[in-house]
Amino acid sequence: MSISQIIEVMQAAAGVAIKLGAPILAVSLIVGLTVAIFQAATQIHEQTLTFVPKLFITAIMLIVLGSWMAEVMSDFTYYVFDLMLKVN
Repeated sequence: MSISQIIEVMQAAAGVAIKLGAPILAVSLIVGLTVAIFQAATQIHEQTLTFVPKLFITAIMLIVLGSWMAEVMSDFTYYVFDLMLKVN
């Protein structure tokens, strides 16, 4: 395997990681910011108030996007194995 093929696989892996992580992180960030603004406006400083909504939203996102995430990982796995077959 040449250096360029290794770099290509690493770039594809980074792209898949960003593609899988970005939706969950973005929604969690938006929920966290919304709760923080609510806490600042009402002066309620409870630790669990930020944790529980983000936990529920993350769980819902994993349930909703789970099949898509599995498909993306499956496509990447097929890509890597196909590349390994071409090298040998």
